Amino acid sequence: MPNLKDIKDRINSITSTQKITKAMKMVAAAKVKKSENAVKAARPFAREMVNMFFRLLDSVGNDYSIAGLKVEKGIDNYPVLLEKRERRAVGILAITSNKGLAGAYNANVVRYVLKLVDEYNQQGIKSKVFIIGQRGYNALKHQSEKCGFEIKKFYQNFPTDITGPAATVVAEDMAQAFVDDEIDAIEVVTTRFKNMMSYKVEKWQILPIVAQRNEDDAEHKIDPLMTFDTDANSILQKIVPFYISNIIYQALLEATASELASRMTAMSSATQSAADMIKILTVDYNKARQAAITNEISEVVSGADALKN
Repeated sequence: MPNLKDIKDRINSITSTQKITKAMKMVAAAKVKKSENAVKAARPFAREMVNMFFRLLDSVGNDYSIAGLKVEKGIDNYPVLLEKRERRAVGILAITSNKGLAGAYNANVVRYVLKLVDEYNQQGIKSKVFIIGQRGYNALKHQSEKCGFEIKKFYQNFPTDITGPAATVVAEDMAQAFVDDEIDAIEVVTTRFKNMMSYKVEKWQILPIVAQRNEDDAEHKIDPLMTFDTDANSILQKIVPFYISNIIYQALLEATASELASRMTAMSSATQSAADMIKILTVDYNKARQAAITNEISEVVSGADALKN
C-alpha cells in the first residue's frame, strides 16, 4: 500500500503544476485573440500588395535598370533580386518560438525544415537556414552537421510583439545574401493560422518571384486610371523591398497566432490531465487512509481481546 505522505506530496506537486498550466492557458488565451485579429486585419492588405506588385511587374516587363538609382543595401538592388537563377543554394527562414510548452508547434516546424533540407540535398542543392526563435535554434543546431545544412543566422531575442522594422531586418539580411550570390532563392517555413484549434505548416517562396494568377486575369496591367509621379523603375526600387518585408511580416504574424493557439490548447490539455491525476490520487489516498484506519482499529480490538483473556 502506498505511503500516505508520498501520495499527499504528489497531490500537492500536481496541484502546483496545475496552477501554472492554468495560468499559462489564461495568458495565451488573452494574447491569442489579439494576435488573431492582427492576422486577419493584415491578410487583405497582404493580398492587395501582392496583386499590385505583379501588375507593376507586368507593366514594366524586363525593361528595368538600376542606372541612376542609389543603392545603399542589397534589398534596394531590385534588378538582382528579380533575377531567376539556377538553384545552387536556398535560404530558408524557419520561424519558431522562444518559449516551449506549445504542444507540437516547434517540433512540426523543425520537422518540416529538415524534410525540406533533405529534399534539396537529394537534388544537390545546399541549404542555408535563417532561424527565428530559440526553440528552433536549439533543435536545428544539433542537426546541421548530420543533415548537411548551414545555419546562416540566428535572430536571438527576437521581439515577441511583431513589428514591421523587425521583419525588415530579416528581409535585409536575406536579400543581401541573395545579392551576394550566397543563396539563389528565399523561402519561409511558417505556420498558417486557421483557428484556435488548428494551423498548417507551409513553405512560402519569396524569391525568385512566382506569380499566382487567376485564369480569368491572364494579363496584369496597371489600371489606366492610376498615375505615378515618378518612373516605374523608381517605384520598383521601393516596392520590391516592401514586398519582401511584408511577406516576412505576414509570416511572423501567422506564426505568432499559431504558437499562442497551440500553447493555449496544450496548457488546457495539461490542466485537464492534472485534474484527472489529482482525482485518481485522491481516491488512492482515501483508500490508503481507510486501510490504515481499519488496520489501527483491528490492532485496538486485538489488544482489547488479549487483555480480557
